[in-house]
Amino acid sequence: MGFPLLFRQTRPGKDGNLFEIIKFRTMLNENDRNGKPLPDEDRLTSFGVWLRSTSLDELPELINVLRGDMSIVGPRPLLIEYLPLYSSEQARRHNVRPGITGWAQVNGRNAISWKKKFELDVWYVDNNSIWLDIKIISMTFLRVMVRSGIDDDIGVGQEKFKGNQ
Repeated sequence: MGFPLLFRQTRPGKDGNLFEIIKFRTMLNENDRNGKPLPDEDRLTSFGVWLRSTSLDELPELINVLRGDMSIVGPRPLLIEYLPLYSSEQARRHNVRPGITGWAQVNGRNAISWKKKFELDVWYVDNNSIWLDIKIISMTFLRVMVRSGIDDDIGVGQEKFKGNQ
């Protein structure tokens, strides 16, 4: 898949503060003739598909947890480019630290709409507790074991968020 083995990308965290998320690399660094990256499905390797299907590509995020940038449980940190697309209600997802797993992940992950995902993220913000976190961690373990709702057949995941209609 190329080097470095770890993939780093800037993402918004709590209060919209930026941090560098760390994951295992699952795609090749391949570009077209114009230097633009090829589509994800053309860069994703078979080993990358396996890493994503087992959620092992998320393990390096434990470093982000130790640094205080992330929590084990919370809304997943999304791309910076989405920040101006959120409604004020959706932006509330940044009132807590982002997590390795979250309420939206155990309730459909990439198989649910963006609208539903944001509703679940905000619900978590309003209802978070140690007991809810324990429930989410338990549900995550079960979802990962059965590989439920992780990605599409080729491991690419959900289409990009384009804002609210």
